[in-house]
Amino acid sequence: MPAIKPLSTEFIFLLAIATGGAVASNYYAQPLLHTIALSLQIDDASTGLIITAAQISYAIGLLALVPLGDVLERRRLIISMLLLAVAGLLISAFSQNIIWLLVGTIVAGLFSAVVQVIVPFAADLAKESERGRVVGIVMGGLLLGVLFARIAAGFASQIGSWRSIYMAAAVMLSVITLLLYREIPFSPAPGKMSYGMLLISTLSQFAEHPKLILFGVLGALNFAVFSFLWTPSALMLSSKPYYFNDAIIGLFGLAGVAGVFMAPYAGRLADKRKSNVVITFGFALLAFSWFPIYFAPSSIALFIIGIAAFDMAAQIIHISTMSRIYALSANSRSRLNACYMVCYFLGGAAGSFASTRIFVQLGWTGVVVAGVINALAGFALCVVCFRAK
Repeated sequence: MPAIKPLSTEFIFLLAIATGGAVASNYYAQPLLHTIALSLQIDDASTGLIITAAQISYAIGLLALVPLGDVLERRRLIISMLLLAVAGLLISAFSQNIIWLLVGTIVAGLFSAVVQVIVPFAADLAKESERGRVVGIVMGGLLLGVLFARIAAGFASQIGSWRSIYMAAAVMLSVITLLLYREIPFSPAPGKMSYGMLLISTLSQFAEHPKLILFGVLGALNFAVFSFLWTPSALMLSSKPYYFNDAIIGLFGLAGVAGVFMAPYAGRLADKRKSNVVITFGFALLAFSWFPIYFAPSSIALFIIGIAAFDMAAQIIHISTMSRIYALSANSRSRLNACYMVCYFLGGAAGSFASTRIFVQLGWTGVVVAGVINALAGFALCVVCFRAK
């Protein structure tokens, strides 16, 4: 495979844009939960099912589809998955009830797992000495997709309806797919095995690489905490005392841009073999960031400060952990990535499901307490396991 073109700055940024556009499919609903509830005549607690469905289907895609990156030609795999994600967005755009919205969400979530084919693909293209930096850039694009999905969804909802963002996203992702079709070089399959053996091999990665279990648990805790903030925040901001509309709620995603700038830096630290320290610090910052977030119902300024620290912490944990995952084996990065990201999104799904119910039953204080407990659990695990090393 020619190395010059894939490693060009333009190509790496195209991969970053593609990951952002694809992963955004799972986050358009977050600032719109209250609006969707009114439109489809469901209660606020039930809207958490939309986010949960996106994350669980994404996890299934990670386990069932991402390992194919180790045995199939990746150009064809990436393009096919992106086109199917577009189909899911269109189903969501035209859904008339919660069932069809969940169907569209599941299809889009399942095939948006393509981002985890793209990320190890970028890691394979990079030299060992720059792998963390390249992964950081591509993952920075992914985080931007998550952040701007909320912003774009909020504004699209105010201009048209909540369906508008799904239509616009389908068009955008189609354009990205066309560009990738033209630019991605042919990539021979890294290996050969049957699909059944591939799935067995994927699950066996936990046995072959015991550290993968630790990183999987840390990833699950990280994304659970992330979901504890972002899933119920739309419900909090749309109710007393703020009553913000979808556009304003979406703008809160801008507070997390700091995490994007931390991604390449976290990658460079990982290249210098300092990822254990970064991950431990990240969980400490994640727990601390809940202090200003606690005052969100009475102070928007403190909420924004908390979000900035929060997203920075979540991003550096994620980047540093993924760099450790990719270093475990050069021949099975897609399978290792699939195992880790399944744990990651199952944690997120659990956080999304629990957080809306905790918010309805216990209010914002209950959400904060649950978030702090999970963040401190991750910090304690880092202290014990990394010191034991």
